Amino acid sequence: MDKKTNFYPDYTPTIVIHGARFNLGQLFTTPGALEALSKPEMLTMLQRHAKGDWGDCCPQDWQSNDEALVHGTRLFSVYHNSKREKIWLITEADRSVTTFLLPSEY
Repeated sequence: MDKKTNFYPDYTPTIVIHGARFNLGQLFTTPGALEALSKPEMLTMLQRHAKGDWGDCCPQDWQSNDEALVHGTRLFSVYHNSKREKIWLITEADRSVTTFLLPSEY
């Protein structure tokens, strides 16, 4: 018998962010981002992204994100971890997936 048993195979954990402006969908992270981020950093970035704080992206990307909320296109945020490494957070246009990644992993 396998030592690890999933008693709830159809269970998907839910993260509720009060004040979120859109659905985050399933959450993913690339290997580099997983190594670069602590769990508290990930949660803080996720909260900011969901509330429409796009972080350190350029003014044009900020405006594109605000328009994406209306038109249903991709959302893109830029943050920095405690080591000042750049982290991207992207939510797909259909809001099915949000991914943490390093720019080098794009």
